[in-house]
Amino acid sequence: MSERKSLDLANVRRQYDTGTLERTDLDSDPLSQFQSWYADAEKACRFYPNNMVLSTVEQGRPHSRTVLLKGVDQGGFVFYTNYGSRKAAHIAADSAVALTIFWEELERQVNVSGLAVKVSDAESDAYFATRPRGSQLGAWASEQSAVIDSRELLDICLSETEKRYQGQEIPRPPFWGGFRVIPEQIEFWQGRTDRLHDRFRYFRKEDGGWSISRLSP
Repeated sequence: MSERKSLDLANVRRQYDTGTLERTDLDSDPLSQFQSWYADAEKACRFYPNNMVLSTVEQGRPHSRTVLLKGVDQGGFVFYTNYGSRKAAHIAADSAVALTIFWEELERQVNVSGLAVKVSDAESDAYFATRPRGSQLGAWASEQSAVIDSRELLDICLSETEKRYQGQEIPRPPFWGGFRVIPEQIEFWQGRTDRLHDRFRYFRKEDGGWSISRLSP
């Protein structure tokens, strides 16, 4: 057995110097502000600007994974998954979640905390219809988060699903659909030199509006 070596990252550093963020730069609505930043990310980022880390809670313990952001509207942030997955089980037990989106090329980060609720069946149906056929088949073939003995079993299930829907449109599985994260707080972070970053937090008020505060880095 090879000896395990320590991983020393103490000297891994970079200077953040791409941009700045001032209070006057911000839209009064954080969802509009996010859409503006996302438009910048689509132009600047080479891969997956809609990658986001979703954090859930299970019996007081946090769990995180990367999912794909599939929509932003005045209701919040939308993603899709198998409703039998671990993340969905966590949300069913505790709907409090957090999202983190980092755009390296822009040295920007957005952090969201709020509550996750299922989107309507009609909304899930509409999105599922836009997915590539292979992804539609995969949604049926995979019992997400369940333990399986081998990759071969998954391939067999996929093959059987392909035969079942050969020459047909593929309906959305009843166990698959979307969640919308309704934000309670949204923080916009812009990297700055010497770790003195710009941070602004939107906090939802009782009247539905938003207050904005600059945070110390």
